Amino acid sequence: MKIGIGYLQSMNADMEDRDVLNRNYLEELSRRCGHTLEIVQPEALKEEAMTVVFVGGGGTEGRFLKLEPYLKEPIFLLTSGENNSLAASMEILSYLRQKGVQAEILHGDLDDMAARLSDLVQVFKVEKELQGLRLGSVGDPSDWLISSHVDADQVREKTGIELVSISMEEFFAEIEKHQVEENEYTRLLRSQAWPQAEMQKSLEIYGALKRLCQKYQLNGVTVRCFDLLGPVKSTGCLALAILNAEGIYGGCEGDMPSLIAMTLIGKLTDQPVFMCNPSRILSQPKQIIFAHCTLPLTMPSAFRLMTHFESDLGVALAGHLREGEATVFKCSALMDRYFVQDGEIVENLNEKHLCRTQIRVSMPQGLETLLKEPIGNHHLIVLGHYASRVQEFFRFHH
Repeated sequence: MKIGIGYLQSMNADMEDRDVLNRNYLEELSRRCGHTLEIVQPEALKEEAMTVVFVGGGGTEGRFLKLEPYLKEPIFLLTSGENNSLAASMEILSYLRQKGVQAEILHGDLDDMAARLSDLVQVFKVEKELQGLRLGSVGDPSDWLISSHVDADQVREKTGIELVSISMEEFFAEIEKHQVEENEYTRLLRSQAWPQAEMQKSLEIYGALKRLCQKYQLNGVTVRCFDLLGPVKSTGCLALAILNAEGIYGGCEGDMPSLIAMTLIGKLTDQPVFMCNPSRILSQPKQIIFAHCTLPLTMPSAFRLMTHFESDLGVALAGHLREGEATVFKCSALMDRYFVQDGEIVENLNEKHLCRTQIRVSMPQGLETLLKEPIGNHHLIVLGHYASRVQEFFRFHH
């Protein structure tokens, strides 16, 4: 991804030599952070998701004043650590702080700067992408989700996300068409050893959901899935597994706050997301067991098919997640409260009295928060450590 940046050229006598060194520095930083830092004209800076100004050396403060009208908050002053770049940045930051402008200096060794810059790029990219993003709810939240009702107008005002309400009747009418468009995921699932009539029913539910997502131009959808048990005698587990694999965030039980959180963590990390129940907390050692009957088909290293836990109907996934780094996350629908912790997946379980995909996560911090101030039931898990990136997002999200 290209990031347009402002450039304050050094005023030193050996200006041309310094300019070459600065551009080499930017090239190396680009290589390490995985995004191309490209010097652009001042007027182009307004179109960028985040505002970065490279302070090329000492004596650049006056040049900054000419650039200032083109900059939007927050302003990040990028330094090279040479040629009085840091000193000039500190003078500029002092000036901005006196004016009440949100700004900070990006300074440190190349790897630390690259990691921080990579986090910030993703944060501001996602902040922009949330505006006008569309999430659908098929039916109301399940009856037991008593804290999961949301106000669509408030969500739009606070987050920029548009919520779309779709009736269960429309969903059932789509299922009645008995249509599914085949793709790599449907073919993979059909190749598993499972009764084909049950598989067909589950895939028709996927086809119906996919058509609703296309009709309403949805980036994500949550379904009051337990209402499928009686009329259809199947579940939405497989449908959500495929939609998530295809990049359409799919959540269970009509839980819109969890779908909003799922979308946010998915976009911040570019990773598939497991929406699950906290099932049991082990105080010593500090571990927690999470479980659910669906997860993105692209997330487990291996999976097997089972029935849905509560109903013993349909087709659910028992996935094996690779052991190692993971992030546990949840936020409120208005993104005014959040919980995030880095943890480690230490074991995949196969217990009889839990949902089908089961993992034990070591989480040295934060378990008490879940018991004292939970943000609803469902939580979201991605592979890898991303707590610092999530924290950056909430620092700048208003």
